[in-house]
Amino acid sequence: MDIPELNRLLGNVDIYLLDQILKGRFTKEMKILDAGCGEGRNAVYFIQKGYPVFGIDPNELAIQYCRFLSKSLNPEFDIHRFQVGKLEEIPFHNDAFDAVICSAVLHFAESVDNFWQMIREIHRILKPGGIFWFRMTTGFGGIMDESLSLASGKYSLPDGSERFLLTQDHVDNLKLLGFRHLENPKSVLVHGQRAMGVFVMEKVKK
Repeated sequence: MDIPELNRLLGNVDIYLLDQILKGRFTKEMKILDAGCGEGRNAVYFIQKGYPVFGIDPNELAIQYCRFLSKSLNPEFDIHRFQVGKLEEIPFHNDAFDAVICSAVLHFAESVDNFWQMIREIHRILKPGGIFWFRMTTGFGGIMDESLSLASGKYSLPDGSERFLLTQDHVDNLKLLGFRHLENPKSVLVHGQRAMGVFVMEKVKK
């Protein structure tokens, strides 16, 4: 398969999500929610291969684009699987999904309370044993020492952005909420700029 064919198949997928796809983490029997899907860059592969993937995003134009994209990639795809919605109030019932993917969204939390509001909603709509894959900025790798604390878990980073940073305390509290690691978490340090963490967790079965 050449590069253009790969691009058509995968789109602009997050490389760390592609890692999980290649490991066989997701199957076509799993209902997957892209929480904060944007214009659908991480859904392209799942749409083309017939996975039951859904998406929410607060941006109505982004959802309209996702619907257009999904229909162009797979004429049989139900475009209404993409809905306008916020992570604070996910418009699906309890235990609705086998997996949630959340790429570069949670670090836009406005406060610690807002972060946990989104996390609790993700926990609510995940089935016991469901997979929670997410990527966000972290305070690991010494980056917190180079950042200015603003308030409520937000920091001004050396790259000029203002983001909520995940710390070890947050990771420990994720476990208390009812998640466990499926892989050792990783943080990639962009030297002098930010640290981006990748987490693969499972909702603990009751």
